[in-house]
Amino acid sequence: MTRGVNADDLPTLRDELEAHGLWANKGLGQHFLLDLNITRRIARTAGDLDGKRVLEVGPGPGGLTRALLEAGAEVVAVEKDARFLPLLEPLIAWSDGRLTIVNDDALMVDEAALLKGERAAVISNLPYNVGTPLLVKWLKAGAWRGDMTLMFQKEVAQRIVAKPGGDAYGRLAVLTQARCDARLEFIVPARAFTPPPKISSAIVRLTDRADAYAHLDALERVTAAAFGQRRKMLRSALKSLTPEAETLLAQAELAPTARAEEIDQAGFRRLAEAWRSNAA
Repeated sequence: MTRGVNADDLPTLRDELEAHGLWANKGLGQHFLLDLNITRRIARTAGDLDGKRVLEVGPGPGGLTRALLEAGAEVVAVEKDARFLPLLEPLIAWSDGRLTIVNDDALMVDEAALLKGERAAVISNLPYNVGTPLLVKWLKAGAWRGDMTLMFQKEVAQRIVAKPGGDAYGRLAVLTQARCDARLEFIVPARAFTPPPKISSAIVRLTDRADAYAHLDALERVTAAAFGQRRKMLRSALKSLTPEAETLLAQAELAPTARAEEIDQAGFRRLAEAWRSNAA
């Protein structure tokens, strides 16, 4: 089913920003993505969006919002910066009412209430300063949250998809991959943004695992201890979690001389389960 809207028919984002005297707020981690070719590619990466519910956080002037609506999505956009509401509001009529705008802080909103219990994909060019806490919030989300297609700073994206054994592998990789299969889709160069950030960005696609681990809070606790002193052996690093670190490691079938970056997803799951059984 085609929705019959073409973002090329709208005023350019640059013209809109100039007309409203709007510039990026670095304090809010804002860098505008004005290239519709890139925003359309993000929308395509998320799959078939025609008639699908989408949650978008930090739409700013609406570059990605235009591409999502053009692809046929029903979009709920959460924007903290009220300066952008006059740029977003015309998109409601343009899309025949398929856009809902919420002027609020995404870290604080109740997504299930906003979406009225409906399941939604999450597709966002995330503000740099809240990308990681938002990801962790959504990893813990209930039935409302579908697959996620998210833009992060490149180094954060690399940490999300990292595998054991490398410097990028840490808490974020373990927590994310406990719930989702994570794939870095493509790099967005810094020059694509206005103003350009100091580093490139990357699009990460996160799809729910069939064997998703349920106890993310426990996993947060053990990974905080394990990676808090990542160069130490686990028998030392885990003492901040429990004085019985070696007993915990034995229950999890992990070598006490191993280091956190050597432990795979299955190992951390066993460690979280051992900690849960001892903490009960």
